[in-house]
Amino acid sequence: MKQPVAVILAGGQATRMGGGDKGLLPLGGRCLLDHVVERIEPQVAGLVLNANGEAQRFDRFKLPVVADSLAEFPGPLAGVLAGMDWAAEQGADTVVSVAADTPFFPCDLVPQLLMAAEGQEHPLVLATTPRGAGEALKSGGKGRVNRHPTFGLWPVALRDDLRAALEGGLRKVVLWTDQHGGREALFPVHGFDPFFNVNTPEDLVIAEGFLK
Repeated sequence: MKQPVAVILAGGQATRMGGGDKGLLPLGGRCLLDHVVERIEPQVAGLVLNANGEAQRFDRFKLPVVADSLAEFPGPLAGVLAGMDWAAEQGADTVVSVAADTPFFPCDLVPQLLMAAEGQEHPLVLATTPRGAGEALKSGGKGRVNRHPTFGLWPVALRDDLRAALEGGLRKVVLWTDQHGGREALFPVHGFDPFFNVNTPEDLVIAEGFLK
């Protein structure tokens, strides 16, 4: 399998942060997106940013920017699709998605996703972490795990299938991955979930504590 390319999903509306780009919020003297780029860039063969609106606001990152191809903000799968389309133009077979508001994801994300995909006709894997006692289930993980649907390995060959599903009204990531025999890659939790994401101002304060 060729080395994947990656798409950073930054196309959300950040309603719980009052709007704007969560990826540009400050964390430890830099912005969230700086941390995300630093973690994913060494793991992949190429990198693209999925964001809507004026692309110039991301100029300093010197990354190509692709917008959702579907209107009305249909969710993270639209960003995954935009990344898959860009990956196809680069001649890549697979694309890894990461979220712009999740600065602590594992530095071995890509190798672990690729390992979990071994033997699949269409490599399709979502990241998971163990679910603690009493913790609410997130995104329908199998067994006692939480799936993190914005972190996954996606086959470029299924992009037209995903496009048709989105145009038909699909919005929930795991419904599509389960339909295509998607697998899970389990990542350990050391102190806090590495897929902790910043949704609120309070989360940003928590992230500063994790960084220290």
